[in-house]
Amino acid sequence: MGKRSRRKGGGNELPSIPDADYELPSGGSLRLKCVMSIKTRAQYESVRSGLDDRPGASREDAWQRAVEFLFERLVNGWTVAEVDYSEQKELLMRFRVASQDERAEVRDAMRFHLADWFPEMTAP
Repeated sequence: MGKRSRRKGGGNELPSIPDADYELPSGGSLRLKCVMSIKTRAQYESVRSGLDDRPGASREDAWQRAVEFLFERLVNGWTVAEVDYSEQKELLMRFRVASQDERAEVRDAMRFHLADWFPEMTAP
């Protein structure tokens, strides 16, 4: 057997920690990951700061991108009106068509989650 087949893990694996569930005021729920790689955290800071933005982009653009970036990386499931969304593509599509109130609930849950699990990160 070669060395590759004998390796255990690649050193880049994240610990296995159960997701956290948050009940939303509207009656739905959000399931968020409790682990995020260091590289993902650095990418988020870059997006949040607006350093990679195109010329003329506003601070609001960077903020919106930061919210969506976090949503993509953290959300593992979302229940809205008793409909469960768990596939990455459908989660993102549902978030993009969410009402302002739904988006606010999701942002609040993500802020609370960041404060609990990733206190070094700045929430959008």
